[in-house]
Amino acid sequence: MSENLSNDRTCVVIGASHGGVNFAFSLRKAGWEGNIILFDKDPVLPYHRPPLSKGYLANKDAIEKNFLKSVESYEKENIVLKLGVTVTSINRSENSVILKDGSVQVYDKLILATGARPIIPSIKGIETISNLYSLRTAEDVENIRNALTISQHKSVVVIGGGYIGLEVAASLQKMGASVTVLEREQRILARVTAPEMSTFFKELHAKNGVDVQTDKNVISFNAKEGVNTIICSDGSSFEADIVIVGVGIHVNLELAKNAGLEIENGIRVDATAQTNDKDIYAIGDCTFHHNPHYDRFIRLESVQNAVDQAKVAAAAICGKPLVYDTLPWFWSDQYDIKLQMVGLSTGYNKVLIRNEESENPKFSIWYFKDDTLLAVDAVNNAKAYVLGTKFIKGNKKIDQSKLIDSTIDFKPANLLIE
Repeated sequence: MSENLSNDRTCVVIGASHGGVNFAFSLRKAGWEGNIILFDKDPVLPYHRPPLSKGYLANKDAIEKNFLKSVESYEKENIVLKLGVTVTSINRSENSVILKDGSVQVYDKLILATGARPIIPSIKGIETISNLYSLRTAEDVENIRNALTISQHKSVVVIGGGYIGLEVAASLQKMGASVTVLEREQRILARVTAPEMSTFFKELHAKNGVDVQTDKNVISFNAKEGVNTIICSDGSSFEADIVIVGVGIHVNLELAKNAGLEIENGIRVDATAQTNDKDIYAIGDCTFHHNPHYDRFIRLESVQNAVDQAKVAAAAICGKPLVYDTLPWFWSDQYDIKLQMVGLSTGYNKVLIRNEESENPKFSIWYFKDDTLLAVDAVNNAKAYVLGTKFIKGNKKIDQSKLIDSTIDFKPANLLIE
């Protein structure tokens, strides 16, 4: 038996969301026979997070329907869950972590899957607002549901027009709320997609009764007699029973930074998810890692990244190294629209749109840097997503005039330049 797989060793995981849980099961599958302990400050059994702003919020399901694994699965694999527990520091010289209650847990290998937390902006009067929420946990969803149930008029203002804010707006509209979205930039989704996609989603929300307003920089809040007022820099104001903040995230880097790990827009890791400490690995939203396809370091907030890095780290620890080279992909569900995204559009200088004949909206946006395809956004169009993925991975050259011609059959033989 090799030393690193012997059953007297302990692997500690901080963070029991997608990355941490998938890592634990991958580590066991890869041959680790020692202890595996997962710590997480959330007291609820680990659950899928993407549905929180979508189906879970709107359908009023019990959280049990969204568990990542059953209790029995952890027991079967001898994975110990320590939920509702906060880790306050890492002692690298002693290979141990210190818990909030002062107790100490030693480790042979430590995995940081600490993720991120919502930004609550320091805006004048924000502390006076009743029913102000972010959306990151199951508890947040329960609080929003309860507030909506007891609200007299069910008016909601969502601050932030990113994907989370828009998904929450769509879900709340389905639940009967009157929803207004306030976005500081000139268009929604300004940092992540092309203007054409921003226009599409703004019009989609308008058709469904959600008022999306741009160029709205919130500068103060005022709460009187149970009425929350949101004031913007242009002098406009909005009243709401409930205020939801979705303006971005803070990466949870404190543990890593205080332990002296290398930080650069996240915890810097190598191709195997190892930090500058040979016994500490990091995975998921909190990591700054190299992407071979784009040949640059990036930090990604996605389930795909967390799960793939989890497998890579587990394999490395068990002496079966893999190289992380996955092409990033994402998705968003709003009303009857499914948006699938693949690749990273940063640096594009050309946008091409292909529209398909369909009763419902069906199109794709292709991001190029000169002749190189960087990314694809596909609306209700799984084929465009699949082909885009293949073309990007293979560095394929595309006949751009044929790409946008919907009379030409949508298949590689017709689109690629040999």
